[in-house]
Amino acid sequence: MGASYEVRGKVAVITLDNPPVNGLGYDTRREYSAGIDRALADPAIAAIVITGAGKAFSGGADIKEFGSPKAIAEPNLLSLIRQTENATKPVVAAIHSVCMGGGLELALGAHYRVAAPGTNVALPEVKLGLIPGAGGTQRLPRVLGVETALNMIVSGEPVKSELLYTVPGQKLFDQIAEGDVVAAACALAEAKAAEHAASGKPLPRVRDMAATHPSPDAYFQFARNMVKGMAKNFPAPAKCVDAVEAAVKRKFDDGMVFEREVFLALMLTPECKALRHAFFAERAASKIPDVPDNTPVRKIEKLAVIGAGTMGGGITMNFLNAGIPVTMLEMKQEALDRGVATIRKNYEAQVKKGKLKQDKYEQRMSLLTTTLSYADIAQADMVIEAVFEEMGVKEKVFKTLDEVMKPGAILASNTSTLDVDKIAAFTKRPQDVIGTHFFSPANVMKLLEVVRGKATAKDVLATVMQLGKKIKKTAVVSGVCDGFIGNRMIEQYSRQAGFLLEEGCTPAQVDRAIERFGFAMGPFRMGDLAGNDIGWAIRKRRYTEKPDMRYSKTADLLCEMGRYGQKTGAGWYDYQAGKRDAIPSPVVVKMIEDHRAALGIKPRKISDDEIVHRLVYSLVNEGAKIVEEGIASKASDIDMVYLTGYGFPLWRGGPMCYADTQGLFNVVQAMKKFAANPLDDAGFWTPAPLLAKLAAEGKTFTP
Repeated sequence: MGASYEVRGKVAVITLDNPPVNGLGYDTRREYSAGIDRALADPAIAAIVITGAGKAFSGGADIKEFGSPKAIAEPNLLSLIRQTENATKPVVAAIHSVCMGGGLELALGAHYRVAAPGTNVALPEVKLGLIPGAGGTQRLPRVLGVETALNMIVSGEPVKSELLYTVPGQKLFDQIAEGDVVAAACALAEAKAAEHAASGKPLPRVRDMAATHPSPDAYFQFARNMVKGMAKNFPAPAKCVDAVEAAVKRKFDDGMVFEREVFLALMLTPECKALRHAFFAERAASKIPDVPDNTPVRKIEKLAVIGAGTMGGGITMNFLNAGIPVTMLEMKQEALDRGVATIRKNYEAQVKKGKLKQDKYEQRMSLLTTTLSYADIAQADMVIEAVFEEMGVKEKVFKTLDEVMKPGAILASNTSTLDVDKIAAFTKRPQDVIGTHFFSPANVMKLLEVVRGKATAKDVLATVMQLGKKIKKTAVVSGVCDGFIGNRMIEQYSRQAGFLLEEGCTPAQVDRAIERFGFAMGPFRMGDLAGNDIGWAIRKRRYTEKPDMRYSKTADLLCEMGRYGQKTGAGWYDYQAGKRDAIPSPVVVKMIEDHRAALGIKPRKISDDEIVHRLVYSLVNEGAKIVEEGIASKASDIDMVYLTGYGFPLWRGGPMCYADTQGLFNVVQAMKKFAANPLDDAGFWTPAPLLAKLAAEGKTFTP
C-alpha cells in the first residue's frame, strides 16, 4: 500500500497507508505526491487534508528501505514537503497516535495542523546518530520556540500533543481535536479555504516564520556545555545544537543547506553506523529463521515463579509490571516473606522517586500471590524456576513440575550456564521446556537470553519471544552450550584479563582502560559485583572437564583469601561498609606481584590499546565460533546480547560490529601479534574459521 485518495465535500483527503506506522517509503511518497497534484488540478476541490491510516499519522522513514536506492528516489521527502508547502490550496495535517521523524517534518510542511490528544510527537533521529534531515531542525524552532524545539531534537523523546499545545506562543497545532480528528481537519480546511479565497492572503508557511531567542549566543553556549556533559561519545546531539542555531542565525534556505550537510556527514560516522546497526539488530533479534512470524502462540494469562530470592523476585516484578498475575513459590515461609518484602521495597523506592504512582503500585502487588505448595501452581500457563544453579537442584524441581503442571504449560529455567537439554530430559515433555536467562537485577536489565533446547517446540519459542516483548525485554535466542552466548564469551574475556595481570597490569589499570573504551564496568569490578566465587566454581569444573584450558591462577588465589567481592567487603578491590566504591587494594597488588615472581615473569608496561583489544577481540573470536556453530543465528544477535546485558558501549555497536569497523583483516593481524606473546595462550588466538574466512574474503560479520 501507499496512500489513498478520497473526496469529502470540497476537501480531498490523502491517507498515508503503509503499515505498521505509515513509513514514508517510495510507493507511499509517489502516491502522496500524485494525490496532491490531483487535488490541486480539480476545480471542485478547495482544500486538502493529509492523515495516516490505522494507529499512526506517520513514524517517518520506511526502515525497510534504509540503505536502498528507493530511500532517496524522487519524490524524496524534501520534495514532498516543498510540494506540500507550495500548494495553492490549504493543506491541513490531521495528526493522531504517532507523528515522528519524517512524519513530523511532513506535517510541518502543511499550512495548518490539527492533532488528536495523546499523540506522540518526536524527532528521534538523534537516537540513530543523526539530526533530522528534512527541515526538522529549521521548522520546529519556528513553531515551538527555540528552547522547546531544541530539547525535543536533542533528546529524541516523544512529547504528547496536548502538552505541546500549552507551550506559550506555539504554532505547531492550530487545534487539539477530541473525537474524529480527520473530520475536525476537514472542517478547518473548508473554513480556511473560504477565508483565503475572500482575503487573497497567501497561505501560512512555517519557513516564513522567524526562529528567535532573546540571548542566542549565551543560550547556545549553555546548550553546548549541557550536551557535551551528557553525550560526550555521541557527535549528533552537539550537531543538533549547531543546526538549531542555524535556524536562528541564518536565512531559512541557508539553514536547510547546513542541516543537510550535517546530516550527510553524520551518516558516515562510526557512531551513526553503530547506532543504526543496533536499531536494526534489535528488530532482527525477534526473527528466527525456522519459526515464521505467524507461528501460533500459547496463552500466558497466569505465571508461576519458583524461588523468591534476588532473581526470583526480580523476574516476578517484570510480569507484575506487565499486568500478568504471578504465584511465587518457596520452600519456607520466611523466604517468601523476605522475597515479597524486597519486591515491596523496590516498588516503594519507585513511588518515592515519582516514577510509579501509588495506585499502580497497589495494582501490581494485588497480582502477586505466594505459596509453599506445588499444587497451587498446577494451573499456571508458564512456570519459571529461579533456584540454585546446581543440576541436582534443577532435577528435583523439574521432576516435580512434570508431575503437577497442567498439559501445555511452558516449563522454563533461569539457568545461566547449565544444559537445558539435560534439564528437559528430567521431564516427559521436553517440547515444553525452554531456558529464560534473565540478567541481574532482572527487573532492570533489558536482556533476556531465550535458550532453545533440541526438543523445544516452535510454538513455545514463539510464545516466549512474544512474552519477552510484552515485559519490555530484548529477547535473543541462543542454542544450548555451556554459558550460552553471553557467559560463554565473557569467560574468554575474563581469561585474557587474568593473563594481563600476570604480565604486568593491576586490576585497576585493566578496568580503567576498558571503561575508557566505553564499557560500563571493567572485568575486575564486574567480578566483584557478581561474586568471584561464581567464576571460581566454573573454573573448578573446567579443570576437570577441559584440563588443557589455561587460566591465570590469580583469581583462584583471590578466592582462597575469601575475597569474593562486594558481598564480603573485599575482592579485587576493597569496599567500605554501605558503599560500592572500588578502592584499589595493596593486598591484592602484592598477591599478584608474588604470584608473578613465583612464575618467574618480569612485568612489562602494557598499553591501554593492547588491554582493550585483547579483551574485545577475545569476545569477537568466541562470538565467531558461536555463529559458526549455530548457537546464535546471526552476528547481530551477539551484539544485542552485549549491548543490553554486558555494558558494551552503544556507540561502538557491539563486539561484532566493532570488529567490522576495525576491518576483519586488521583483527586477524592483531590476533597473530597476540599469539606471538610467549606469556599468552597462542591457541587462544587462533582465529575462528568463520573469522578467518570472512577476513580472507574481505567481508564482514554484519550487513
